[in-house]
Amino acid sequence: MRIIELRITKGRADVKIRVLVADDNSFIREGMRIILQSFEDFEVVAAVEDGREAVEYCLAHEVDVALLDIRMPNMNGVEATKRLTEETGTRPLILTTFDDDEYILDAIRYGARGYLLKNNDPEHIRDAIKSVYCGHFVLQEVALDKLKSTMDGAPSSPAGSLFDRSPFTERELAVMALIAKGYSNKEISKELFISEGTTANYITSILSKTMLEHRTQIAIYYLTGKVR
Repeated sequence: MRIIELRITKGRADVKIRVLVADDNSFIREGMRIILQSFEDFEVVAAVEDGREAVEYCLAHEVDVALLDIRMPNMNGVEATKRLTEETGTRPLILTTFDDDEYILDAIRYGARGYLLKNNDPEHIRDAIKSVYCGHFVLQEVALDKLKSTMDGAPSSPAGSLFDRSPFTERELAVMALIAKGYSNKEISKELFISEGTTANYITSILSKTMLEHRTQIAIYYLTGKVR
């Protein structure tokens, strides 16, 4: 199972990452608590049944990463992500199933720092939490594919007011839109009637202006308005 980790920076070895688990399935919730507690990097500070409980806990306590299911009663993972991003310093990480594809874009736009499937190995989930703790995006490859397919039917416009157009030329914006739709350099060149070398130059310019490292990060930035 491949996971795209957009950048991983090692945290301080002497600090445990405070993790909250939110899932309405008690078997998964308690199982995840046991798994995460087995890693010395983590302290599972709470395991709750829904998004509302997750938000209330994070408002009252310091939590580094909230591991959220999508489909939960009272408040789902998308709304909890929005609240956590707006009202706390907790970084939301979505852990869910293939059935929740339609929520991916909303979760990312509302501030989710990652999107993973529950069938990942514990080590992959551990690494994802550590990466999110360090302030970076982590996306399951299938989630990135879903983002691309969603963009295929969407207008070529960035993520509303979150996205600052001013540093970019119109042609750079067009390149970014096509990257977000999953186009290769060759496909972008064909679509915009420019050479592949020119396309590569535009991408280099975009990376320089955003301080990003590769095209996957450009796609996330275009969709969410957030560099990291």
